[in-house]
Amino acid sequence: MLPLDLSVILYKHIVMEQFGYINAQPNLDAVFAALADPTRRAILSRLADGQASVNEIAEPFEISQPAISRHLKVLERAGLVERDVDEQRRPARLKAENLEAAVEWLAEFKAFWQTSFDQLDDVLVHIRQAEAKETDHE
Repeated sequence: MLPLDLSVILYKHIVMEQFGYINAQPNLDAVFAALADPTRRAILSRLADGQASVNEIAEPFEISQPAISRHLKVLERAGLVERDVDEQRRPARLKAENLEAAVEWLAEFKAFWQTSFDQLDDVLVHIRQAEAKETDHE
């Protein structure tokens, strides 16, 4: 009886998530994979200024519109971009929630790195002081 109950719970969860009744956790792997490409990062920077069509996004790049569309699909799958239907265009716009989740995940490591850098600074100060003492004694 338990497997059936579990499958019903999973089904309901998936349906609720799909129709937007509950928020899904962002897939950080997909977000970071999307951010790994400089063209996609440039597209996100462009969309930070407001929504744009594929033609408008493709304008500064020396790649084809289909290539831009493929980049947009990767960004869509990562939840970083949404596309609307506006008459005959499909403008894309930035969807920053998943980007925020990636920033929050990285922020968890800030304290670690700050402590590590502080310790490194202390070591470098001690080395400089030791070198200065050696120079004074010579």
